[in-house]
Amino acid sequence: MEITYILWWRQIKRYLRSKPRIIGSLGQPLLFMVAFGFGFGPIYAKAGAGNYLEFLVPGVIAMSILFSSVFSGLEIIWDRQFGFLKEMLVAPVPRLQIMFGRCLGGATVAILQGLVVFLLSLIVGFHIAHWWYLLLAVVFMFLIAFLFALFGTGIASLMGDIQGFQLIVNFLIMPLFFLSGAFFPLAGLGKALTIVLKVNPLSYGVDALRGALVGLTQFSLWTDFTILASITIVFLVVASFLFSRIKA
Repeated sequence: MEITYILWWRQIKRYLRSKPRIIGSLGQPLLFMVAFGFGFGPIYAKAGAGNYLEFLVPGVIAMSILFSSVFSGLEIIWDRQFGFLKEMLVAPVPRLQIMFGRCLGGATVAILQGLVVFLLSLIVGFHIAHWWYLLLAVVFMFLIAFLFALFGTGIASLMGDIQGFQLIVNFLIMPLFFLSGAFFPLAGLGKALTIVLKVNPLSYGVDALRGALVGLTQFSLWTDFTILASITIVFLVVASFLFSRIKA
């Protein structure tokens, strides 16, 4: 498992050393929290739904984790172009360990980014309902991050260039995010949209974070955990198969 640890730590060091990346990754979440949280907040309150910022922040945290974890797959294409991936693939270690280390590193970086966004939300005015549920929120952050790191790895295993990866990923994850209930409640929607939301794995991640941080859930925390864990296992099998067939 040494190669797994090396790859995991390599991605974390890259993130910690890249201060522009850390600062730049906070721009979009901050924009959503300020523009939407305070812009739509009065309308949301007049509708009798409470504090919109508290409803919005878990979705913004999930967004930050989603984008960071999926785009960690870019490093596979980058390493392939510079020959580093070939050196790893010819090493006498199982490819599963290589893939697992990469995905675990990408997931860890995504969690760190999600925690930074969470701290930023406290400055903006977000209030967590129960601080002892924060550890549970971190568990759900990991499930979201690892699931979509596997998703990004699977796509990167099929792609040969960075531009193609970015186009495909943006085409897939933008609908996943906007149709996850991050911006609006799931109750009272039309039948077609409700079906789409229920088959979207990110919907359960957003719902789980919202339940852990502010005590609001559309499903239940156990349902969210079960579905996220099950989909993660499926993605692990698929990503492992695709990565095993990759050619450097």
